[in-house]
Amino acid sequence: MPLHLGVNIDHVATLRQARYRTMPGAHNVEPSILQAALEAEAAGAHSITVHLRADRRHIVDEDVFLLRREIGTLLNLEMGNTREILDIALRVKPDFVCMVPENREEVTTEGGLDVAGQRAALASSVAALEAGGTRVSMFIDPDLEQVRASAEVGASMIELHTGTFANELGEKRTAEALRLKAAAELARQLGLQVNAGHGLTTKNLPELFIVPNLVELNIGHSIVARSVFIGLRAAVREMLEAMQAYPNP
Repeated sequence: MPLHLGVNIDHVATLRQARYRTMPGAHNVEPSILQAALEAEAAGAHSITVHLRADRRHIVDEDVFLLRREIGTLLNLEMGNTREILDIALRVKPDFVCMVPENREEVTTEGGLDVAGQRAALASSVAALEAGGTRVSMFIDPDLEQVRASAEVGASMIELHTGTFANELGEKRTAEALRLKAAAELARQLGLQVNAGHGLTTKNLPELFIVPNLVELNIGHSIVARSVFIGLRAAVREMLEAMQAYPNP
């Protein structure tokens, strides 16, 4: 099976909110979150990812319900484990939920979730989501304890945080790739689907491809940034082309 691509369109909403945050119902609001999702789909994206944050800094509730109704591919909802957002997820019923840490001071999610330190709370949310037909992933650093904890709380997937890998160069990047490799191997042994994301670009993907068992990459910022110059469909297709080199058996 070829490596799948989930396109995160949060930063399309960031651009919209820069002007229209205080007037969401205006007739001239742009860019359209739905149109961005449809463009990504048309280019071959396998899923659409959005992060509904507690402060609604980019994606808002209406976006999530709209995408659930209108897109033709799979919806992946990133979320912190709070009662408010969980209630929304249980109503939306996305295909996937990815549990992430959430810090209001950060621009984007930095670092993985401490699953091992929140086993009981996460297990309860995972059970509720999976009972409603939503598969749940844990966004974690490539730490073997966190991989084991993800399996223990009932998640069916993990998403390995590749931000450290992306930010390093040379021997440090190679060392982080080896950590990712070990985490992916353990996850496979435990029956978890292995996804990855954060900071990935067409330039650093080749060095990631020593990591086995990858099923899907979730990529947003690089694709949206590239789309400024070549358009969103072309940017998604460019990433998909780069992903074809992954040696998936």
